[in-house]
Amino acid sequence: MLSAVDSFEGKLAVVTGGGSGIGRELVVQLAAAGCRVAACDINMKTIGETVELARGGAPAGTAVTGHACDVADEAAVLRFRDEALEAHAAGHVDLAFANAGIGGGGSFIREPRETWERTFAVDWWGVYHTARAFLPLLIKSPEGVLVNTSSINGFWATHGPGMPHTAYSTAKFAVKGFSEALVEDLRSHAPHVRVVLVMPGHVGTNIIVNSARAHGASDAELRVLERFNTGFRDSAPLSAADAAAIILDGVRSGAWRVLVGEGARRLDEFVRANPERAYDYAEMPEALAPKTMPRPPAG
Repeated sequence: MLSAVDSFEGKLAVVTGGGSGIGRELVVQLAAAGCRVAACDINMKTIGETVELARGGAPAGTAVTGHACDVADEAAVLRFRDEALEAHAAGHVDLAFANAGIGGGGSFIREPRETWERTFAVDWWGVYHTARAFLPLLIKSPEGVLVNTSSINGFWATHGPGMPHTAYSTAKFAVKGFSEALVEDLRSHAPHVRVVLVMPGHVGTNIIVNSARAHGASDAELRVLERFNTGFRDSAPLSAADAAAIILDGVRSGAWRVLVGEGARRLDEFVRANPERAYDYAEMPEALAPKTMPRPPAG
């Protein structure tokens, strides 16, 4: 087991999906701790807002930069890597947070193939591309940390009765397996680097609207989804800031596995103890049943 991270001060972190939600809060909280940050997002407007927020709460002289990047495109991730190194005059990276993600492609049977594959590309290939681009730079650090965001849907592949969740869950299972496989690979070949697997439960973010936007929804469609998104965000037991704080505490502690939220912890325990009952909703004790996603409005 590697030692805990004593401080983020003076380190260089990269964060994907930094324009909103947990990604934005990671950037803000890292910068507040004196960590230099290069953050990216597909939406330059929101990543610009994140940079301004982070700079406003950071110690003087803490560099925070924003970059455009579609993590599903390996060339774009490599460009982000090069821009980050140049902007921070750096030869290595200390922390890499593969956080970007979108929803969509719930049904493999009924939804368009393009929607399914776009979701999978962001949620799995984005993590893979980030690791390929930044792991060599983490190895150059005296003590590097790769932080991969999976989900409770990385061990429980549904939103609940009548709500299949196939593309996102498949990708998040892949992130979990990849991260666990890296534990021994890093231990054997780069023992000064560790991987942290993050599995959030229900966190208050704008993922519903942001996902629809990423899939090309019209302004009218986004307006319809706005109230649905607000209900999802405001009913969450944890805010994005809460979730980011839990993740960073886990990184500091030396943990390799971080369950974000009490609901995530309870569901993880239940699924591990009762694998045959994981999808028998009627048999799941009410206290352990996760909050399933509400249905989106029709039309």
